[in-house]
Amino acid sequence: MEKITSTIRLRMSLHDAHYGGNLVDGAKMLNLFGDVATELLIKCDGDEGLFLTYSDVQFKAPTFAGDYIEAYGEITEIGNTSRKMSFEARKVVLSRPEINESAADFLEEPIVVCTAKGICVTPKEKKRK
Repeated sequence: MEKITSTIRLRMSLHDAHYGGNLVDGAKMLNLFGDVATELLIKCDGDEGLFLTYSDVQFKAPTFAGDYIEAYGEITEIGNTSRKMSFEARKVVLSRPEINESAADFLEEPIVVCTAKGICVTPKEKKRK
């Protein structure tokens, strides 16, 4: 099986912050994984498919407004209509508000903030590949 992967990168905004200290809700990472899964299904099947379930979700480090997150996913197994996937969200830029309001550091070694596994399905009648 050819390895099918997807990566998206975006900055967490104040709109994403949900808790004190501009902490971003962990559910935002699952939202990003959903977008990655959609791209993976389009690459694999030519259709957006449907997300069935998440498992083994682990929040490993906090994310704050101003941080840049890179969400990565890959298809690990292909069934008749199901696609098993693994996901990892990494902080690649760290906001540094303690220095000043616009300070930030590019991280040479990204910080893993969340991992998960998931299963998606593409109905047979919608598969185009």
